[in-house]
Amino acid sequence: MGHYITKIFQHVLNFSLITLGIILLFLLIRELVDFFRLIFQSDDDYKIFLESILIFFLYFEFIAMIVKYFKEDYHFPLRYFIYIGITAMIRQIIVSHDEPVATLLNSLVILILIICNFIINLTPRERPESKWYFKIKE
Repeated sequence: MGHYITKIFQHVLNFSLITLGIILLFLLIRELVDFFRLIFQSDDDYKIFLESILIFFLYFEFIAMIVKYFKEDYHFPLRYFIYIGITAMIRQIIVSHDEPVATLLNSLVILILIICNFIINLTPRERPESKWYFKIKE
């Protein structure tokens, strides 16, 4: 019975991630169109231009994360979450660097994420057999 429940949950999760990927792909294309529209406008507001680039890469990263999930046999590697966190914090510093204390705290968060990434890369990447809970009942 547990085998069927986990299969149902896996299918629901896969369907949800595919749906989310399609929505993110649509938003990525829309952001790309807005990006080209900003290029050809004669507006001198570079902050909107930079914001558009940053949002584009956020969509791109999350789509890449969903693709990685399916390539890694239904597993999100923790190191990719750390990479996304580091790049998101760097973007935050680029966009809003007016307050020195906030910039320092964001830099400390980046340092902590880099240390976490270093620790994760020191440990072996092998996972235990993913179907161990099925073998117990069989």
